[in-house]
Order: sequence, then structure tokens, then C-alpha cells
Amino acid sequence: MNPALFRAQRATAVVLAVAVAVHLATILYAAQHGITAGAILGRTRGSLAFLALYAAFVLAASIHGPTGLRTILREWAGWHGRGVDAALVGFAVILAVLGLRAAWGLYA
Repeated sequence: MNPALFRAQRATAVVLAVAVAVHLATILYAAQHGITAGAILGRTRGSLAFLALYAAFVLAASIHGPTGLRTILREWAGWHGRGVDAALVGFAVILAVLGLRAAWGLYA
């Protein structure tokens, strides 16, 4: 793996760890206090903090996942060259667009 991808993989892992911890803490809080999904959506609607959290979550995941998948495809499937890179950039863009659309749906 080239050094830039290695750093991106590690940096996005840190972002994902924080985002997952906040996400799970929110779920646990909601479950312990009997808050419904509708009530959660009502609270997150219009919240810039939640939009920023989930946007960061989505962007980190859209970099982290395809970067790891690139390594797997190169090592296990023997897929090398620009084709694997192009396919995974496309995959990353799809993940980012769909994820950001979902995050916006929670906000708007």
C-alpha cells in the first residue's frame, strides 16, 4: 500500500472509531430511556451537530472501506493497475453520495 493510502486508512479509522462510539452511545441512551425512532428523528432533524457527525462518518467510511478493499483485491484476487483504482474510486463516490444523501435526509 502506498504511504498516502496507508495514512488515509489510519486517519479514517480514528474518525470511524469516534463516530461509531457516539452512534452506539446514542443508541444505548435511546434504548435505556425508551426513546422511539420517530422521537430520535425528531431530535436530529435540523441539528447541524448530527449532520456534521454523520457526514464525517460517511466520508470516513467512503474512504476507509474502498481503501481496505483495494488491498484485499490486490493481494487476494491479483487485480492490479489502474482498473482496480478506478473501480474503487467509483465505489467510494457512490458510497459518499448515498451516505451524504441519507445524512441530509436525517437533517432536512
